[in-house]
Amino acid sequence: MNHEAPMWNDAFGITWLDFNLSNVLMMFVASLIVFILGVAATRNMKRFPTGFQNFMEWLIDFIKGIIGSNMDWRTGRLFLPLGLTLFAYIFVANMLGVVTNGVVGHELWWKSPTADPGITLTLATLVVVLSHYYGVKLKGGKEYSKGFIRPLPFLLPFKIIEEFSNTLTLGLRLYGNIYAGEILLSLLVTMAAGGVGGFLGASLPMIAWMGFSTFIGFIQAFIFVMLTMVYMSHKVSDDH
Repeated sequence: MNHEAPMWNDAFGITWLDFNLSNVLMMFVASLIVFILGVAATRNMKRFPTGFQNFMEWLIDFIKGIIGSNMDWRTGRLFLPLGLTLFAYIFVANMLGVVTNGVVGHELWWKSPTADPGITLTLATLVVVLSHYYGVKLKGGKEYSKGFIRPLPFLLPFKIIEEFSNTLTLGLRLYGNIYAGEILLSLLVTMAAGGVGGFLGASLPMIAWMGFSTFIGFIQAFIFVMLTMVYMSHKVSDDH
């Protein structure tokens, strides 16, 4: 609680450029874990999968189901790598702070990167920008632009506002859930460190909350990917 973020201010001599070194570290760790999982899942692949390969194929089918519930597969298969990467990265990122928090001095270095609004809003912005990119790519710029003034031209300002609201809600929903979970875990850890009575009183709730946080981490990754495919469908499907 009340730990500071390790900051690199005025990076490279640029007065307005600051880096949160904890975010940089945890994004790298999350990306590395996802990369290792991807490599492990594709080594020694078998015709009849077992073990970890079987789990990864289930995960691919799970993402296919999310995509198929929002658009036809001829269009949706283009977004399978995006959906799979987003789900794996967000779930792993959500779990990093559930395992432990790492504090050096008064600086919090190890946490869930998705407990930072800058990261979750960046992910949300990436999704919204990609939805526009694929909308233009698949429909053409002229046809895609017409979608902003259909069915009535005066709706254009509201559709522009919708893009910003989609970005905010997508990013802040993920941040709020993960950050709140880490705060409660920090409180329980503080209580457990207060002596034998505190340890006994906090251990069971802490274990229960870690299990619940794992469930929440999965649900939030699922919701993020689901909404990503909803936004993509709105931009690339002709029936929207």
